[in-house]
Amino acid sequence: MKRHLTLWSLIVLAVVMLAPFLVVALNALKTPAEYAADGPLSFPDGVYLQGLIDFWVRVGFGQKLLNSVVISGSVAVLAVVISVLNAYALGIGRVRGRTWILVAFLIANTLPQEALAYPLYFLANETGLYDTQLGVIIIFTIIQAAFGTYLLSSTYVGFPHELLEAAYLDGANKWQTLVRVVVPISRPTLGVLFVFFFIWTWNEFFLPLILLISNDTQTVPVALGVLQGQRMMDATVTSASALLGVIPAIAFFLIFQRTLTRGITAGAVK
Repeated sequence: MKRHLTLWSLIVLAVVMLAPFLVVALNALKTPAEYAADGPLSFPDGVYLQGLIDFWVRVGFGQKLLNSVVISGSVAVLAVVISVLNAYALGIGRVRGRTWILVAFLIANTLPQEALAYPLYFLANETGLYDTQLGVIIIFTIIQAAFGTYLLSSTYVGFPHELLEAAYLDGANKWQTLVRVVVPISRPTLGVLFVFFFIWTWNEFFLPLILLISNDTQTVPVALGVLQGQRMMDATVTSASALLGVIPAIAFFLIFQRTLTRGITAGAVK
């Protein structure tokens, strides 16, 4: 009986979570006339792709997609690397004042982006990084690495000292111990961080909206928001924009689903 209840609960949860995406997909594939006549919950009579094509051409979606991939991928890789180096020093190296440093990282993660908007705009403008992908990559790498450092430091505190001592007896220095012992063992956790950093950066809207003002540098969320704010679009094109904006993130999540599952399972087993 409990198993059946659990199964039905999972089905209901899946339907509730997928319902908005299905509605958007339906409206993206129907004509404006069908939407006006039958409403947003009706099924299309056929597959209407003109709305997707119009939106793709109107915003130059291919360039926006490439910008988002470059920024999100760069941030995810760099933030994981910096998090590992910081956490290795704080969690295993036991740097003096470790607790206060971690508190500083924790406070940095609690600051709202609205409070950072003007200082970041000023610094980017003064350093010549305003309206550049490099400036956004640097900013979000620091933001994501602050969280990654806090999380990994807590994990590395309990790292098995027997393994570290064995590496030391084998003649490994600190850098070799990090690369050959610490990183391989913590790979599942690093994989989870990589996936989360990519998705979080992909979905960022507020700071990229302020720091990226030209069409050649904007990301997918910024392009969607700016276009809908500047021009009136029919419901099918709006749904097409939402569908194209969310599909790459879903595809990335599905590709790295095993990595995420292994990381969560490894943490649960430990």
